[in-house]
Amino acid sequence: MSRRLSVVVPVLNEAGEVAERLGNLTGLRARGSELIVVDGGSTDATGELTRPLADQLVHAPRGRAVQMNAGAICSRGEILLFLHLDTTLPPDADRLICSAVDRGAAWGRFDVRIEGAHPMLAVIARMMSLRSRLTSIATGDQAVFVRREIFQQLGGYPEIPLMEDIALSKRLRRIERPACLRERVLTSGRRWESGGVFRTIWLMWRLRAAYAVGANPALLAVRYGYRPDP
Repeated sequence: MSRRLSVVVPVLNEAGEVAERLGNLTGLRARGSELIVVDGGSTDATGELTRPLADQLVHAPRGRAVQMNAGAICSRGEILLFLHLDTTLPPDADRLICSAVDRGAAWGRFDVRIEGAHPMLAVIARMMSLRSRLTSIATGDQAVFVRREIFQQLGGYPEIPLMEDIALSKRLRRIERPACLRERVLTSGRRWESGGVFRTIWLMWRLRAAYAVGANPALLAVRYGYRPDP
């Protein structure tokens, strides 16, 4: 499966975690997958720590959608996997993805497990996976993969500061439903635990509802906690 899969990871000021997280992808690289890390303007040692652990270190303007599109442009694989740094793949993720594509999938995602001590995180993870299966909408935490030609045909991620994964999923599901892999990725629960689990659930529901009725993603991003560059 050499060079069939390109893994694109956007980063920003992740010097404390980037080496360990990228080290988890050593097995995929050893089996031929390409790892592209896209730095959105880190002011710490993220880039320096990344360079020996990735096939390419790409620099792009800050913004997850912009960064992932920049990584996709530089990639060579026929399948693109967009991975958040704080999401850990199953050990055989490359085989699972390639098998799904070989069976005809245009795109897909994994079920999810959320790392953390709060008992509600397991419930949230199950609901995320079920909601995705019912709606054909995937979030970035679920490690979205897509055939390169389909991604290019759709023009990549809409370059908006929040909800880019929702927007891309809506475009992709017009082509076909995703391959919903039941194997689970492990994603960090720090967002829920730092903001309060129930407060974060309520915030996300409100943001999704606002986006669904046409709210400006830039304003939603500020409400979510993102801050524009000074």
